[in-house]
Amino acid sequence: MKNMTTQFPGEESNGLAEPSSHSGNDPFDLSRLRLSQDFEATTRTSKLLTTVPVRRPDPQTFFRVHPNDAYQMETAVLEHHEDRETYLVDSSLWPQIRSEIIPKVLYTAITRQDTLFIWPVRLEASDGRLDTWNRSAHLAAREAKKGWVRMTSNRERGAYDVLLPEAHYPDPEWPRMTFEEILRIAFRDHFIRDLDHPVIKRLQGRH
Repeated sequence: MKNMTTQFPGEESNGLAEPSSHSGNDPFDLSRLRLSQDFEATTRTSKLLTTVPVRRPDPQTFFRVHPNDAYQMETAVLEHHEDRETYLVDSSLWPQIRSEIIPKVLYTAITRQDTLFIWPVRLEASDGRLDTWNRSAHLAAREAKKGWVRMTSNRERGAYDVLLPEAHYPDPEWPRMTFEEILRIAFRDHFIRDLDHPVIKRLQGRH
């Protein structure tokens, strides 16, 4: 019987049998290496969100605010200046620690580097008073719902300046999470449920 060999066009047979390219164990089986039409979809991954900072926007970074009002909330927070942390406070405690809490809007925001964060901005007092810093911050948030902005301090005006980019940036890809899920991550270790919380005890001189 004649030896059968695999011969490529323009190549002479050397009499040696080539390994079959159809073997299921062949790492060079072309059907296992060729890109498919849905390559992007089959290799796409999602990033697990484990941390959501609570802070003002960085003055050197463009950011957006979520355009859906369902991703913002008016609530009361406690700002502990010693450790520079912001705490959510259960509403049942508001009457008892009224002097310690501040009414704020929590905006959901994101940077061009896809860093999601919660931005607290003070609300007007019951008499309608609000300082120019916070009033201009609300205006910046309104603009950031429509497009990318930067927010920088203007000491002379006593307010924030809103800067727009010269280039066109695409809209951000917001995480597929509810506002409640985002808040749970942002305030996971910063939620005051009772008066025995260490921060309350420190403020009241019990610790």
